[in-house]
Amino acid sequence: MPEDLGGALAALRPLLLDEQTLVRAVAAGRRRNSRPRWERVELRPVDLKTGRHLQVVTAGEGAPTTANHLWGEPAAAALDELLAEPFGNWHVWTTAETVQLRVTKKGQAQLHRHAAEAEQRTGHDRTAAHLIDPGDPLFKTLGAGASKRRQVDAFLRVLQSAVAEADLPTDRPLRVVDLGCGNAYLSFAAYRFLAQDREVRLTGVDLRPQSRQRNTELAAELGWDTTVDFVEGAILGAPVDGPVDVVLALHACDTATDDALAQAARWATPVVLASPCCHHDLQRQMKETAPPSPYGLVGRHGTLRERLGDVLTDALRAALMRQAGYHVEVVAFVSAEYTPRNTMLRAVRTGPDTAADPEAKAEYDALVGAWGVTPYLQTLLDDAGR
Repeated sequence: MPEDLGGALAALRPLLLDEQTLVRAVAAGRRRNSRPRWERVELRPVDLKTGRHLQVVTAGEGAPTTANHLWGEPAAAALDELLAEPFGNWHVWTTAETVQLRVTKKGQAQLHRHAAEAEQRTGHDRTAAHLIDPGDPLFKTLGAGASKRRQVDAFLRVLQSAVAEADLPTDRPLRVVDLGCGNAYLSFAAYRFLAQDREVRLTGVDLRPQSRQRNTELAAELGWDTTVDFVEGAILGAPVDGPVDVVLALHACDTATDDALAQAARWATPVVLASPCCHHDLQRQMKETAPPSPYGLVGRHGTLRERLGDVLTDALRAALMRQAGYHVEVVAFVSAEYTPRNTMLRAVRTGPDTAADPEAKAEYDALVGAWGVTPYLQTLLDDAGR
């Protein structure tokens, strides 16, 4: 039940200042009509030469910054400053329980608690922290080298922030579905990371029977065959039971990305991460119609038209997901040094009222009208009555 936000934040404060039981905490997201100074903040206790400190890592547009505050008054002052920021979600892990606070659209708080044991680690790691240890057996099983591990870590950081921002259940296992999973190396990494803090069920969906067979064997080799499964089927109408909390669609080619986004919207999935691959559908439509002024110079050159088609496709996808009730960001989740397919649509569901935003609809209508195109995702969402 919703409760007073001030009281709920006050209930979090002693948990965050308990140096014996705090494992870590994450603040992310934003409240309605407000924006905190940082996109995400992570807190954890660390032991330094001068004693135990509260380590605060803040992340925004630039590189993350780290500050260590001696436990006691310095840590309390730093924490109070963070609690005053208009974050939309707080997620706190202690040695005995997990607590999640979500701020509603009306400015109230929903507080969820469930028992969950976790180990407190207070070592001060001066090297770059990895969300999954590079020596984890997962990487050996997948045959992932250093380059692939960097891709995995970059992807997991996007996943981590989205999950911290979303309104996810705490009374049942988290349901993750990878639509068009392929070789599923990021699916396995997502499961490994998320399962560190809670129960997770992962299902990978792919049309190819060889993908199902290979990935099923890998899940068994990792000892995850009771919680990770793979099925053969199409993305639309994927054979998945029950509510879905996280949808992944990583490098699904051309309109397969649209299928995944539409399926996630139909499920009202709280977290959607889609990394598109190829954009032939809209590029074909742009080739068949005259570009609006003053883009004739761009449309004259096939290579430039294709690149613009990539950008236009993903901009329209983001606009459509926004109308479907999501807060959407388009990010480069990893350096192009590791993969040129590094664009990701990060969508966190905020509620159906977003669909009534006249500004979002007007911006979208103006863009498709100027180019004379009909995005495939629009067709799918219209067919679903969204």
